[in-house]
Amino acid sequence: MPHDTPLITTIAVGLGLAFIFGLMAHRLRLPLIAGYLMAGVVIGPFTPGFVANQELAGELAELGVILLMFGVGLHFSPRDLLAVRAVAVPGALGQIAVALLAGLALAVGLGWGVGAGLVFGLSLSVASTVVMLRALQARGMVKDERGRIAVGWLIVEDLVMVVVLVLIPPLAGLMGGVAIPVEDGAAEVARLGIGPIGATLLITAVKVCGFVGLMLVFGSKLIPWLLHYVALTKQRELFRLSVLAIALGVAVGSATFFGVSFALGAFFAGMVMAGSSLSAQAMKDTLPLRDAFAVLFFVSVGMLFDPSVLWTQPLAVIAVVAIVVGVKAVTAYGLTRAMGHGEATALTLAASLAQIGEFSFILVAMGVDLAILPEAARDLVVAAALVSILMNPLLFWMADRRMAAA
Repeated sequence: MPHDTPLITTIAVGLGLAFIFGLMAHRLRLPLIAGYLMAGVVIGPFTPGFVANQELAGELAELGVILLMFGVGLHFSPRDLLAVRAVAVPGALGQIAVALLAGLALAVGLGWGVGAGLVFGLSLSVASTVVMLRALQARGMVKDERGRIAVGWLIVEDLVMVVVLVLIPPLAGLMGGVAIPVEDGAAEVARLGIGPIGATLLITAVKVCGFVGLMLVFGSKLIPWLLHYVALTKQRELFRLSVLAIALGVAVGSATFFGVSFALGAFFAGMVMAGSSLSAQAMKDTLPLRDAFAVLFFVSVGMLFDPSVLWTQPLAVIAVVAIVVGVKAVTAYGLTRAMGHGEATALTLAASLAQIGEFSFILVAMGVDLAILPEAARDLVVAAALVSILMNPLLFWMADRRMAAA
């Protein structure tokens, strides 16, 4: 090549193949995420042909995570959650607990240990926001009772995962991974008799609380004011730029000054911005860029997948898929019925939640990076995500048939 441009090449090839495989997935009436993941598999190191720059793809994926979490925060509505809290909160927590125990049992059976099993089980417990919302939108269910319960259930799962992302790094050493070095302040706190792990958790909690407090007290006033000020200029370009600058600035600032993850910072930036009357416009204006980097995030996940796991560990793959598609669906159905809701609501929730996606990839990647999980766990999670996402339309079709026959 006349110019060495790995960043441009990675973006161009990644988006180009994502478009091709995404179009094929659409033609086959499959979720687009399946196509994006397959595009990553094709340009990954485990398949022949062109291999994209994995380091650059990882950084692009981080941008994708920031914008995905920013979108989750923008969509977060305490009012919507409170309206369905009676079923969404206990249902989501119950399903997370069952999936966690099933994943833990499988991980221990594979010889990974309890710490790895906890992270692995959590990665199997949370459904994909993108897959579920698009499935509900295609059926016009987002605004009816079934859709509102499903969205509220998913919000609870997402909130639990946000907390988990904060807690895993300081607990990595205890879970069998790489222990985070104890800071000077934590070393002083440890002398109070709570030990280095307790001290690290306490320091982490103080930092997180400091960041959350700052965002809720000052951010909730400053960010909406800034959006309104920029909106008065009537320059759409500046408004879009301000939204992206806030999302990325808060994410990077939270990591730099408070030591919390990009994901948590971006989530709170979106949640605070959701309180502004301009949040709908902010969501609309940032959607194209968010979608583009979300695509690159899924492509980068596909690049990490080693397809050989399908024939070297077929029983493990089947077991993981059974947890995601079978255990989660049955649990959602049973819990919903036990809380007094009808067959249609229970079937909709069972079909909606029987898949995994964004948070699963983020969690398992963190587990591998911290040496809590073996790389085989990432392959199993990506394989389960591919299979469950491909099966999701079939599950909805079966649920529709069952409801029509009832």
